[in-house]
Amino acid sequence: MGVGGALLVTTTLAVAMQIFTPEEQPKAIGIWAAVNSLGFAVGPLVGGFMLDHFWWGAIFLVNLPVAALGVVAVVALVPESKDPRGDRPDLPGALLSTIGMSSLVFVIISGPAHGWTAGRVLLSAAVAVTALTLFGWWESRIPHPMLDLQFFRDRRFTGAVAGMVLVAFGMGGALFLLTQHLQFVFGYGPLEAGLRTAPLALTVVALNFTGISARWLAKLGGPVSILIGMTAMSAGLVAIATTASGGYAGTLAGLLLIGAGTALASPAMAHAIMSAIPPAKAGVGAGINGTLAEFGTGLGVAVLGAVLSARFAAGSLPEALVAAGSAEERDRVVDSFAAGLESSQLVGAVAVLLGGLVAAVLLRRAARKDAEVPAA
Repeated sequence: MGVGGALLVTTTLAVAMQIFTPEEQPKAIGIWAAVNSLGFAVGPLVGGFMLDHFWWGAIFLVNLPVAALGVVAVVALVPESKDPRGDRPDLPGALLSTIGMSSLVFVIISGPAHGWTAGRVLLSAAVAVTALTLFGWWESRIPHPMLDLQFFRDRRFTGAVAGMVLVAFGMGGALFLLTQHLQFVFGYGPLEAGLRTAPLALTVVALNFTGISARWLAKLGGPVSILIGMTAMSAGLVAIATTASGGYAGTLAGLLLIGAGTALASPAMAHAIMSAIPPAKAGVGAGINGTLAEFGTGLGVAVLGAVLSARFAAGSLPEALVAAGSAEERDRVVDSFAAGLESSQLVGAVAVLLGGLVAAVLLRRAARKDAEVPAA
């Protein structure tokens, strides 16, 4: 599933960049992002329905007819586009990056439970540092690297990449914890929780499919769009964290803010990454975009989960509730868990806001530099 998902994310964005003109690309990327968000909206609903009516393995089988339909549509509709040079796959680079990032995530997940000086944690940290260092060395020496480090000389690319990692870090971790908040603190079932997260993705879909976000991107420019969008996303996370104890209304307001910010910022960042890379390398750019988004999400889940574990010392909430001897003690356990969730979501909000600032500053400097070159 991981390999298939990686191929899909890479090729779909690359094909969109190939078949649309530069003027059409922002809107095309917006629709591409909206479809991703539509999947995010429908996934929890379908998953919740399946869990309510079938055994848990059915949530995987539901993908089979979707995949079959996708194969037919691709064969019938998608034109061929490829790099005529056909760079060879960088298998050592893929292996080193996988080992390094997996070890890093394992360190963050296992540190709070086993202690940061535990043998397994220190060993995993050493493996992560060694593998990622070797990855950087290897990528700088081979003719066809998986990640061309020369791309980072372009401030547009560096700024958009930094923003992508930080927004995925903050949003991925915070929304993962939000599903636990809805079920464990508010007491919703899987399907009810899925319904209550849907407004976020539906807002993204509405703003992108109607072209509103593309028009605002054209009017404001990339740096301002990213800054405004990620500020709105950060404000949404703060609203969810600070008003959750008052019920779902504050959570709904936060989800709508996050959806509006995502609709504006995410296509702008994806377009910045893809436009900083030669068209023949569109697949590489899409791969970098997807990989960093997944890495940021995984790291966010790990780090924000570690923050929650540090604040909620009882470990597992269901186990702590079973062990509680009275209703008052159970209320204290839930309140402690909710406080840990609040801290984690605030950390996510800071990460998203920082990502917006970094991306906007670097993209603005890159645009200013590009404008100075013809003048000179």
